[in-house]
Amino acid sequence: MHVPDGLLGLTWPIYIIIAAVAVIYSLKWASENLDERNVPLLAVLAAGIFAIQAMNVPIPWGTSGHMVGAALIAIIFVSPWAAVLVLSIVLILQGFIYGDGGITALGVNIVNMGIIGGFVGFYGYKTLKGIGRIPAIFIAAWAATFLASIACAVELSIAGTFPLAAGVASMGLYHAVIGVIEAVITVVVILGIDRVRPDLLPDWISSRKTEAV
Repeated sequence: MHVPDGLLGLTWPIYIIIAAVAVIYSLKWASENLDERNVPLLAVLAAGIFAIQAMNVPIPWGTSGHMVGAALIAIIFVSPWAAVLVLSIVLILQGFIYGDGGITALGVNIVNMGIIGGFVGFYGYKTLKGIGRIPAIFIAAWAATFLASIACAVELSIAGTFPLAAGVASMGLYHAVIGVIEAVITVVVILGIDRVRPDLLPDWISSRKTEAV
């Protein structure tokens, strides 16, 4: 899903502006919500996301398919802005240090993976948690990855560098499968934290809270 330089035409400044505003809001969230108790968990999860995104599957017309991790962050930290913050840091490091994703495309990558992934993951879980936390986590994580990929295909089509129908079909097919893997990993990570350090999880996904209800 990383967009390289050269595929956005003249549209890339639009995404830079949107991403910059989102990053400002995410920093505001961080200043109000992060403390010595949850910063280590955020850092560990960010490192994990950095690692899983390194496993890329080439997709026709110049982009790639991979897991995202935004839903995991948004659900655990009860805010889509947490996902925007983490994905922005990860994408900046990948783009500037490892050349994974373009510099001019940094904005669109943050929009897709951080903003769309984070908001879909957060509100997906919030909407579905009544059906049970595990299926809600699974669906939210899958949808976050899948819909971010569809947005990416549409954006590249608007820029004139991606065929709309074939691009959406290709990105959607790859990420429908990748999304299942991400959904399983998201569920496993949250259940693992819940087992080892339940005190680090918010009430809406903690087994202590859900079992009490």
